[in-house]
Amino acid sequence: MKAAAPGPSLPDLPLRLWLVRHGQSAGNLAAMRATAAGHGSIEIAHRDVDVPLSELGEQQARALGSWFARQPREERPTLVMCSPYLRAIDTARLMAAAAPLDLPPDRCLSDERLRERELGMLNRLTRQGITARYPEQAELRARLGKFYYRPPSGESWCDVILRLRSLAEFLSLRCRDERVLIVAHQVIVLCFRYLVEGMTEARVLQIDAEAEVPNCSVTAYAREPDQRAMQLRLANFVAPLEQAGAPVTRESDAPAAAR
Repeated sequence: MKAAAPGPSLPDLPLRLWLVRHGQSAGNLAAMRATAAGHGSIEIAHRDVDVPLSELGEQQARALGSWFARQPREERPTLVMCSPYLRAIDTARLMAAAAPLDLPPDRCLSDERLRERELGMLNRLTRQGITARYPEQAELRARLGKFYYRPPSGESWCDVILRLRSLAEFLSLRCRDERVLIVAHQVIVLCFRYLVEGMTEARVLQIDAEAEVPNCSVTAYAREPDQRAMQLRLANFVAPLEQAGAPVTRESDAPAAAR
């Protein structure tokens, strides 16, 4: 039997779609320190949903807003959707204020389907911590691969994709003529790309291995009004940060095992 071909790309999505990872967070910094020190756990006082942006993350969000401000009005978002996690909400808020987008409250929505992937019992553990505490889980993840591996009480990438299919249906039915900005997390950006571009497991994992999704980077799609298919315009675009002098930070600053 031949390997499965890529699935069809999703039709009838918004005219413009931007996928943005949140700015650098306090959790990213705590994870970087824990990994560098060889610690098994990440020490941070907040629940994952309440982890705030770092000062640099706030700078990155404002830099992205300034970039949107320089775009023609017809190329700016008409609807902003974000993860309910604080770091995503604050990224969207600071970005919208710096643009300024001047959108009414009902044009700025938080949606739980955009939340971070649930890590279950592996939450707040570095790769070293997972290997030391749960070697059987480390072995299982290595055998299954991150696309299908589901941590106990957590989610696989496939689980994330299932909830994103529901959101994509909402966008197709309700937002076809909109320009939608989504602010969420690295895995959300990658899994949305899997759906929009009709990827296989191998292809999305190849993209993940080739390039990390930087904080406040932009992945953008466009569709002509008389067409159904989306075209990729930008991927992991960080020029807005570089132009503003904001340092670019990537997933290597966070625990590799958590993604």
